[in-house]
Amino acid sequence: MTKLPLKFAFRYLFARKSYNVINMISGIGVAGMAVGTAALIVILSVFNGFNRIVDGSLQDVHAPLVVKPAQGKVFVPDSSAFAWAYSQEDVLSMSSVLEDQVFLSYDGRQSLARVKGMDAVSQEESPLKEHLIDGEWQFYKGTAPKALVGATLAYSLGLSPHFIAALEISYPSRTREVSLSNPAASLKSVRVQPSGVFSINADIDARLVLVPIETMRELLEYQEEVSSVELWVKPGSEARVAKALQEKLGDGFQILDRYQQEESVYKMMRYEKLAIYLILVFVVIIIAFNIYSALKMLVIEKQGDIGTLRSLGAPESLLRKIFLLEGWLVSLLGMVIGLVIGILLVWAQDRFGLISMPGNFVVQAYPVVLKASDILWTVAGVAGVGLLMALIPTRKL
Repeated sequence: MTKLPLKFAFRYLFARKSYNVINMISGIGVAGMAVGTAALIVILSVFNGFNRIVDGSLQDVHAPLVVKPAQGKVFVPDSSAFAWAYSQEDVLSMSSVLEDQVFLSYDGRQSLARVKGMDAVSQEESPLKEHLIDGEWQFYKGTAPKALVGATLAYSLGLSPHFIAALEISYPSRTREVSLSNPAASLKSVRVQPSGVFSINADIDARLVLVPIETMRELLEYQEEVSSVELWVKPGSEARVAKALQEKLGDGFQILDRYQQEESVYKMMRYEKLAIYLILVFVVIIIAFNIYSALKMLVIEKQGDIGTLRSLGAPESLLRKIFLLEGWLVSLLGMVIGLVIGILLVWAQDRFGLISMPGNFVVQAYPVVLKASDILWTVAGVAGVGLLMALIPTRKL
């Protein structure tokens, strides 16, 4: 009895209808669901590809783990916990950073920026050097400090490492009194020569400057203080090292992983992906109205069969189930076809780069990453929409 509705549904699905318009509308429904499913797979995969690029760029900017004070802006890293962390096998390197928001002036142009003072370890081992697009990765020339500037910020200032003009970095002095008659007198300033320009992404390129940590200590008038300690650890050991180090440091410090350091960025990427998914599912709902129309017309056409089945003692639940499965099979057939097409398109784009990126970008072709979770969400969304559209016209026969 349980297989009987499915047999009838398969027969109605592939049998020739009395009216060609029903076949036509059913075919449009299958094609529409296939296109909607393929679009979901392809667009979500492209979004994953761009997310991978953003995530990769952020991994070069932020260390896997960063130790910051729970209160205040700076601290002296004299705790024995840091010596313990440095001795651990999972910790590859550890460096000190002093950074703050400052005022820049270059050849008559001004801007605000985030200046990051890096110690000798981070200067030597930072993956940011792989993103240098002009000049040299150099923090000192003799005893004179140098600076590396984000590409967008350099463009807005008219800055080039090949020019002789110096970059002036200013910050309110912690030791001088504020003069209302001459506010500039309360600023502490240092001058550095630009040595290079790097490019990560639009946001970082517009706000980041790298200088030696000694230059930042001179500017901020600190001796040994740092704003954070960066730990580069073996992949997969972040949680274990962070938990052990947090226990040794206590509540006075917080340890942030890469996701916590750029929490707003990763949240925004998740919300954008969810919004894209919901928009595409809404498009699938509009397409699925073809299934509603085809099923409504099929019910009208099969009134004779319905009467015969009723005469044979078939309950109303059986009749509703037959047409419910018929409508659902139309959407499922389109979904399967769309899944195959979408997965093949993503594979071909990943393998051969069929569609190129316009302009100058970090990749030549649109990046794609196919995730099993996206396939599952696509199946759930399309199957759910198809079931809903089949339920509505079969409530009453």
